[in-house]
Amino acid sequence: MTQRHAQLVGVGESQYTRWGKIGDVTEHALACQAIQRAVADAGLSLDDVDGLASFAEDRNEAVFLAAELGLPALRFANMVWMPGGGGGCAAVSNAAMAVETGQAEVVVVYRSLCQGQFFRFGSAGVDASAPAPANPKPPTVQQANSLLLASLGFAMPFGLLMAAAAYALPTRRHMHLYGTTSKQLGMLAVTFREHASRNPRAVMGGRPMTLEDHQASPMIADPHRLFDCCLESDGACAVVVTTAERARDLAARPIEILASEQGAPKGYAFGPFSNANVADEIYATGGGEEMAKRLWAKAGLGPADVDVAQLYDHFTGCVLMQLEDYGFCERGEGGSFIESGALSWHGGSLPTNTHGGSLSEAYIHGLNHVVEGVRALRGDSTSPVENAEVCLVTSAACVPSSAVLLGRK
Repeated sequence: MTQRHAQLVGVGESQYTRWGKIGDVTEHALACQAIQRAVADAGLSLDDVDGLASFAEDRNEAVFLAAELGLPALRFANMVWMPGGGGGCAAVSNAAMAVETGQAEVVVVYRSLCQGQFFRFGSAGVDASAPAPANPKPPTVQQANSLLLASLGFAMPFGLLMAAAAYALPTRRHMHLYGTTSKQLGMLAVTFREHASRNPRAVMGGRPMTLEDHQASPMIADPHRLFDCCLESDGACAVVVTTAERARDLAARPIEILASEQGAPKGYAFGPFSNANVADEIYATGGGEEMAKRLWAKAGLGPADVDVAQLYDHFTGCVLMQLEDYGFCERGEGGSFIESGALSWHGGSLPTNTHGGSLSEAYIHGLNHVVEGVRALRGDSTSPVENAEVCLVTSAACVPSSAVLLGRK
């Protein structure tokens, strides 16, 4: 049997908006829209698609999408177990496995979030901006199960109810150990906002931000200020995976999947979100060091080979810890690495989140980072990195996670 190599051949997105501003379009309709646009971008038709993949308890079930989109057959349908935003790159990896093993020919990886319709993942369906009800209803069985799956039964009695607080804990530990500062985190946020200023798709593209703005923003969960936290968004995006043989006949430039990895350290559970058995020596990290070593070894590459990166940025501190986990700087040096200007599109040694990321483009559980990785290597990014040949894309840090290395053909 001839060896089959998976490649990314199409990307598509809906409009991105602040949560609640998308109008009457449902989350399911947004998923269909993004899939259709990604398939069209690849120069394919829906008749060519025979696989669908997503992650993180996606509400938009593949069987219904396949029926509504009129797919001739659904040969592969998959959802990743990595929790929350940790599964975005893993979903791409699973799609690649399906293509390379002949389970499917064309697989679309998709993610749709309509937080104006369902509110934020992990909020138990509570709209934090609404007045507290006089007679609150108990959580539904589905909501209760979600909380149990996140191990929040141990955290809720202490008031640990939101991601901003959970991920503030390892960041504050990092600051204690290494002297990392809020201004260094702010420089990261300002850099990504500057990248978003050139991106017409970015929700915050028209809202410039200075370091002074960052430092003056409200404290959400120390040390996380408002602008250290990702956006709350409505929108959807998708990428198309197929074989290299099929890709040769398509109009769009194919992007090679050089390597992928997913997983978690021993005993990590949901990471610092539940503080379940996280070893002290990795508590102030993103939990991705072991996975990063496997990824580099599999690709035969190292941090110095990366021309552009799309790092999952749910919170600024988690980006800083990923820089260390993946070896772009030593542990404890993430703050000074950011302060050096390394992440800037304009002259930085590691241009990062050239679309603005979850902090300034949109929070689509990180799959929009894969979309930008493809654009960066095609030369279609609004913050283009000249002659970029290798792009690292990561999913959420401080939870079981995943990553892919992409290469330009």
